[in-house]
Amino acid sequence: MNRIAESELIINPDGSIYHLHLKPEHIADDIIVVGDPQRVDLISKFFDNIEYKIYNREFVTHTGTINGKRITALATGIGTDNIDIVINELDAIVNIDLENRIPKNKHRSLNIIRLGTSGALQADIPVDSFVFSQFGLGLDGLLNFYEDRDSVIDKDLTEAFVKHSNWHKDLAKPYIVRGSKDLESLIAEGMIKGITATAPGFYGPQGRVLRLPLMQKNINASLESFKHKGYRITNFEMETSALYGLGGMLGHNTATVCAIIANRYTKTFSKNYQDTVLKLIELLLNRLVYSN
Repeated sequence: MNRIAESELIINPDGSIYHLHLKPEHIADDIIVVGDPQRVDLISKFFDNIEYKIYNREFVTHTGTINGKRITALATGIGTDNIDIVINELDAIVNIDLENRIPKNKHRSLNIIRLGTSGALQADIPVDSFVFSQFGLGLDGLLNFYEDRDSVIDKDLTEAFVKHSNWHKDLAKPYIVRGSKDLESLIAEGMIKGITATAPGFYGPQGRVLRLPLMQKNINASLESFKHKGYRITNFEMETSALYGLGGMLGHNTATVCAIIANRYTKTFSKNYQDTVLKLIELLLNRLVYSN
């Protein structure tokens, strides 16, 4: 088995992985990832105890227990580029011998659940509701850098979207990936379900026009009107497609739940989205800890 070079797998002097500053013993099998570093504190306040804390740049990690169940809360920062770092490094922590720089013979599978905020793309999805992402629609192009992308994408849904949207040839090739059905069964009860569109930016890639015109005209209208085999695009955010794609290729279970804080169709915004996020945190933790 080939040894992974120092330039490809960067290890800190203390033996931890480069960006996350984590070792295998620092993380639980159940990991909640959030974009906002301050949201890690909101999650860990529910822990009975916190056994480990670390931060480096925007990457903040707290690991602790609730009723004896070990859980990790980890801030990724914003965007699929950060998800590329986080998922690859989480996988390396548990599936590569960091000292000898070779993959382990026994694979460890993680449950990685993104808890985020999002904007709804359908008129009937109200602000302050919760959406579970059955699929991630990647408008970001990240998965196109990986040879095994076709092993995880839903080709039928992807081709239907490209055709429906008349996707511009100069933009990254879209892809649609399914999340974990097991995690859906565990945590999605009572939530709105659908396809979550993941954009590589907040303004132009999500159809916002300030002073710059858009290359992909009417992008939001194309997303709102897409329907295929009973699925529709429910919301916009910036991480899910990479989470689902990389997680699927690396053998991890992935899911996204979002608090809807804006509705792009009705032009409304939550009056107190912090309370909505807190309710979602409590709901998710209860289902992770007490549903089994």
